[in-house]
Amino acid sequence: MLPTHLLESDAPAPPHVNTIPSYWADACVHLVKKDRVMKRLIPQFGDACLQSHGDAFCTLARSIVGQQISVPSAQAVWNRFVALPERMTPSHVLKLKVADMRAAGLSPRKVEYLVDLALHFDSGSVHVTDWAAMEDEAIIAELVAIRGIARWTAEMFLIFYLMRPNVLPLDDAGLISGISHNYFSGEAVSRSDAREVAAAWAPYCSVATWYIWRSMDSVAASTVMAA
Repeated sequence: MLPTHLLESDAPAPPHVNTIPSYWADACVHLVKKDRVMKRLIPQFGDACLQSHGDAFCTLARSIVGQQISVPSAQAVWNRFVALPERMTPSHVLKLKVADMRAAGLSPRKVEYLVDLALHFDSGSVHVTDWAAMEDEAIIAELVAIRGIARWTAEMFLIFYLMRPNVLPLDDAGLISGISHNYFSGEAVSRSDAREVAAAWAPYCSVATWYIWRSMDSVAASTVMAA
């Protein structure tokens, strides 16, 4: 449910990215006050909160590597891929041989995606240094122009790397399932239903989404323990 494995990187956090959001405490106060479910959920997870690490290029590269394969498989491929370049930077990735990338376990399509990602970063087509001053939708527009990155991946990047506070990823199955479980007793919900629920979350939809994901992780764990 909590999709952090798609966006984590082993690289250290760059200096311009805070590891813990400065707004987290204020967000929790707001959500507890405005939403009955959040009032119940938030205390269950103590001091746990969203944390960001890695750099932008590695984070997005890892999300591409992990597409449509299991978490263990994604980790194994990533470990082989990250060992290929001298450093995991766009310019070094562009120097790799396709055959070596394929031997690491990457499909031809993912090789193309990773090369396109590296080209966008190397050419300055993505304005990394300007992101702090850019609106969410402007950053999403830059990211979805890269092959292999759709809106969901861009939104996960906004939440987990840039730690934007008010992202509502309506394409995320875990969020929709969590809203169904926590607000509608398991009944199917539409995107419109989800938006209506999230109206009380703004301007901290990212934080509420994170707690919904965590709640569903707990549900899954309880199911396994009961089996």
